[in-house]
Amino acid sequence: MHYNTGENPRLTMCDVNDEWTVVIDPDTMFWALISNKRDLQTTLRDEVIPRYLEVKDVLAEEMKKFRFEVFPTAVYFNAVDRCNADCLYCYIPKPLRSTGRKMSTEEIRTALHRLQDYFSQFEMDGRKPVVVFHGSEPLLVKDSLKEVIDEFDGVFHFGIQTNGTLLEQEDAEFIMERGVSIGLSLDSPDQKTNDHIRKLMGGGGTYEKVTRAIEWFDGYEGLNVVTTITKYNVEHLPQMVDFLHERGVRAALMNPVRGTQPPAVQARPDIEKLTRFFIAAVERAVELTRSSGRPIVIGDYANLVLGIVAPLGRRLMCDITPCGGGRRFFAISADGNIVPCGEFIGFEEFRGGNVLASQRDIERALDSEPFRKVRARVVEHIEHCSTCAFRNICGAPCPAEVYAVEGDMMHKSPYCEFFEHIIRHAFVLIARGDAKYVIKEKDFDYKYKIMA
Repeated sequence: MHYNTGENPRLTMCDVNDEWTVVIDPDTMFWALISNKRDLQTTLRDEVIPRYLEVKDVLAEEMKKFRFEVFPTAVYFNAVDRCNADCLYCYIPKPLRSTGRKMSTEEIRTALHRLQDYFSQFEMDGRKPVVVFHGSEPLLVKDSLKEVIDEFDGVFHFGIQTNGTLLEQEDAEFIMERGVSIGLSLDSPDQKTNDHIRKLMGGGGTYEKVTRAIEWFDGYEGLNVVTTITKYNVEHLPQMVDFLHERGVRAALMNPVRGTQPPAVQARPDIEKLTRFFIAAVERAVELTRSSGRPIVIGDYANLVLGIVAPLGRRLMCDITPCGGGRRFFAISADGNIVPCGEFIGFEEFRGGNVLASQRDIERALDSEPFRKVRARVVEHIEHCSTCAFRNICGAPCPAEVYAVEGDMMHKSPYCEFFEHIIRHAFVLIARGDAKYVIKEKDFDYKYKIMA
């Protein structure tokens, strides 16, 4: 049986490490891990290609729908421009954080009613659309948020992403009682480092208040701690895993800083260090989960593992091409403007409509030129990415970051080499049978095979 010529199957072979080779069709995300102890050609002919031919058409159709369907299920809602913090890498322009507006309770309510009307058109299989109150700092209007969370409790699943400094214990109890998801930002287990990166407007830093808030949530399943990786904290990632696990945190996000503003570009970590310490953090999380029976998962890495073993099961929409911005979610700014993603707040050219103007502005925004422009950014059109075997695992994020730096979106990710290394690491983790410590394997019907 032939391959990679004429009408024959097209499969790419990549070295994973000295022990494993992966054979992959990037377009369908069919793959097989083959031990280097095996005869590659015999394994391809007798096992891999016959299985590939059985499933490739179904996989191709599933991937096409997953990648290109415009079906928003989530909204990132910035009800306030202002912030009480002055983090050195913030993606919100500083003038907005200092003097920007706050939505009134009535404006938030109006926007939520219009979102409710919009989502009511769609069959969502019993799932509620998600509304995440996001930064700048949403708890500057926490009384308004509590009011609308109670009012729309049966309509949306709510989340809050906060720097944590305005949380009181009664707020934490409110959040847990109502099943609201909560993300707290903490950049290092070392107070001096965290407070250098995450300063408060009036002086000092966020560390003490955030660590106190983590204790209030005491293992709450809806808690996730977000660490933005910069050159200042990259070496602390493994210790951060220990720190969070000791405090009962089950889920962490460790995101390399997005360079959508000049100070953030200056804060980017060295790629070699980022790769080394991120993988060390992943390995520490796996070891703690295995040895303690109490899980801690690094969500960014888990999403890449899902992108390999169960692409349609991915939760985070940044590692997809086109990304989820303007397709699976959109964002609303404090003046009501609708943009494809919160990373585009501050870029006037990416405004598609205004939720406070009219109900129809949501539909208009989704069909607007800025939104279509973001959806048109696919790896097939990016020179460096178009022939990469990992192109539909990585997704070349982030279009807003690339646009901010390059002036257009059709360039590779500044973290390309990092993604390449951690995707290879993910294949190694799968090969050694450790995916179960990163994702819930029982939830998925896998179509891959490991050939030892």
